[in-house]
Amino acid sequence: MTDFFELLNKRRSIRNFEEKKVPLDIINEIIKESCLAPSSGNGQPWRFIIVNNKDVIKSLSDDSKKNILSYIEINPDSPTKKYEAALRSPEFNVFYNAHSLVFIVGPKHIRSLHVDCTLAACYFMFCASARGLGTCWVGLGTSIQDPDLLNLIGLPEDHKIVAPIIIGYPKGIPSPSERREPQILK
Repeated sequence: MTDFFELLNKRRSIRNFEEKKVPLDIINEIIKESCLAPSSGNGQPWRFIIVNNKDVIKSLSDDSKKNILSYIEINPDSPTKKYEAALRSPEFNVFYNAHSLVFIVGPKHIRSLHVDCTLAACYFMFCASARGLGTCWVGLGTSIQDPDLLNLIGLPEDHKIVAPIIIGYPKGIPSPSERREPQILK
């Protein structure tokens, strides 16, 4: 087990993985530990969807790319436009060709859903990192709209994707990005 403060300093977003699957029992352990996260009123609204099929992950990526590009066409001034060139590339996979993808989802009607699921996602990423695994929260992976794909992954109609997280064995750990000093307003 890694020292917590070492973990805070060393966890990175990983986008390049070894060709080795993370065993499902390890992913389930990490999910169980993620449920220790705090939530509003102890509601624990998070649900998890595990996708371990690269062909399905590629289809999810393709649908997400299509939907984001449509959004950019309608909203050309969107900050998402900076991803347009990558999204137009047939080789680009928003999930970086990872073997495993975990969606943290929850009921759409819960006001605190994004905060609650984000806390669970943070726990997920730290628990994975403590095991030597790499993760990356892929914001571009929330734009899946194809009803058949959503049905295939088991997303209930009254739920939404909050945190798509890829997980795997990292090929390497990138250097830390520069961090700004905290801005304490008062």
